[in-house]
Amino acid sequence: MLRLLLLCLLLLFRAQRSSACPHLCSCHGSRVDCSSTSLTTSSLPNSFPAGTTELLLHNNLLTSLPNGLLDHLTSLSSVSLHANPWVCDCGVLYLRAWLLRQPPSLTSHLGVNCSSPPNLRGRLVVYLTEEELLESCHYWYCDLALASQVCLLVFVVGQAALLVALVVFLKRFERLTKEAKRTTEESFTAGEGHRSNEYSALMDSSI
Repeated sequence: MLRLLLLCLLLLFRAQRSSACPHLCSCHGSRVDCSSTSLTTSSLPNSFPAGTTELLLHNNLLTSLPNGLLDHLTSLSSVSLHANPWVCDCGVLYLRAWLLRQPPSLTSHLGVNCSSPPNLRGRLVVYLTEEELLESCHYWYCDLALASQVCLLVFVVGQAALLVALVVFLKRFERLTKEAKRTTEESFTAGEGHRSNEYSALMDSSI
């Protein structure tokens, strides 16, 4: 019985969270207004109320939309996304795919223009081809690959330098060990010779 009660409370809590108005937004019935709030892609709400029919996201600082953000809003009849600096690279693929899935009556694609890169500036996101977007992503992948190769080269050079330093240290240690051993042997030999001379002198004096 206690488990059933906890499960009901959890479901009620989730339902309240899903219907709560997102931070920085204002809600009037099923209308969620998040426009002109300087929202960025990273500061966007994680979700919107499930029954949202009108969503206003225009006049912000959005460069892309997180994957799956709008998929659960099946009751949407109006979305405004214009006046945002959309970056048309790999990150805008979800927005483009979502716009393509919408019925012609939902004019959310209007004003959704690329702000960058320069060769795509002003283009409507919904009319971009995947080839154009993937081509713009190649630069990012190339930069990442170049950075990875540079890091690998630095790592290899560092390891080689450590290996050389270790070999030099071992050779120097070996040389010092040999010198110390030779010095010890010479000292021992000199000591034995000195004691032998003293013994001979004692024998001669006793005779």
